[in-house]
Amino acid sequence: MHIETLYFLFFVFLIAVSGRWIVDSLMRVARYLGWKEFVVAFFVMAIAASLPNLFVGISSAFKGIPQLSFGDVAGNNLVALTLAVALAVLFAKDREIPAESRTVRATSFFTLAAAVFPLILTLDGTLSRIDGIALIGLFVVYIVWLFSKKERFVKTYDGTTPVLFAGFRVFLQDLGKIILGVALLLLASQGIVAFAQLFAQNLGVSIILIGVLITGFGSALPEVYFALVSARRGETWMILGDLMGAVIVPTTLVLGIVALIHPIEILDFSPFAVARVFLVAAAMFFLFFVRSHRKITPKEGIFLLSLYIAFLIVEILVK
Repeated sequence: MHIETLYFLFFVFLIAVSGRWIVDSLMRVARYLGWKEFVVAFFVMAIAASLPNLFVGISSAFKGIPQLSFGDVAGNNLVALTLAVALAVLFAKDREIPAESRTVRATSFFTLAAAVFPLILTLDGTLSRIDGIALIGLFVVYIVWLFSKKERFVKTYDGTTPVLFAGFRVFLQDLGKIILGVALLLLASQGIVAFAQLFAQNLGVSIILIGVLITGFGSALPEVYFALVSARRGETWMILGDLMGAVIVPTTLVLGIVALIHPIEILDFSPFAVARVFLVAAAMFFLFFVRSHRKITPKEGIFLLSLYIAFLIVEILVK
């Protein structure tokens, strides 16, 4: 099984790298096309960072193991709400992530609702097609609210990028990278689903657990990368918008699409029990930190990082 493990880890790495390519290229495309900061932070980056979840979800649904997508999204959410936030605030120039924006503070409620809603819907053991429609409906409600006020579209995105923008030629190169990144995501998602199914069968490990611990971490790396880049450039206002969007999009739109393709049956919640508890705790603490001081401090970042480490330790010990 050693060679299979290496192949699996390679596909996880590939999905993380291709996701980062897409995020980088979209940032430069957004600057070239003059997209608004609000659209970039709250929509484009969140959608781009959720593409790994979408590709893994669709692939797993068509192969009859949508439980992998459920675990992948849960693991992704945990990383976004704990590890990504913690690293961003610790590397931020001002050593804090502001949450003064009313949009950010209001979206924190959507984030908690989106993180918990799929868990509630699966209490009967199944995320059905009707549940999938409900999740997509929540996504539509969020998007309608998000784009409802025109004052959010005033300032054009003008952030610096890791690679110097040099004009239309680079714009075309970035479009090519986006297309290549999507193709690599498709390839990597197929490999991840195939090897995850193999591990679940041969090692007796729950496929949900594989999604939570490994696939979810890999698919969340583009969000971690974007948060770190924004923190180091001093664009901390973009971090929370992206991370909250990267929680809302997978838990509503992605899981909704997966459930429509293939209902997700979870007959045994025991492998997912620890992740469920820590996910709810992470979402609630994140909401409290954003709403209480209108910023996230290094102390709160360290607490969230400790929460993720505690999750890993408990999950491994329980297993």
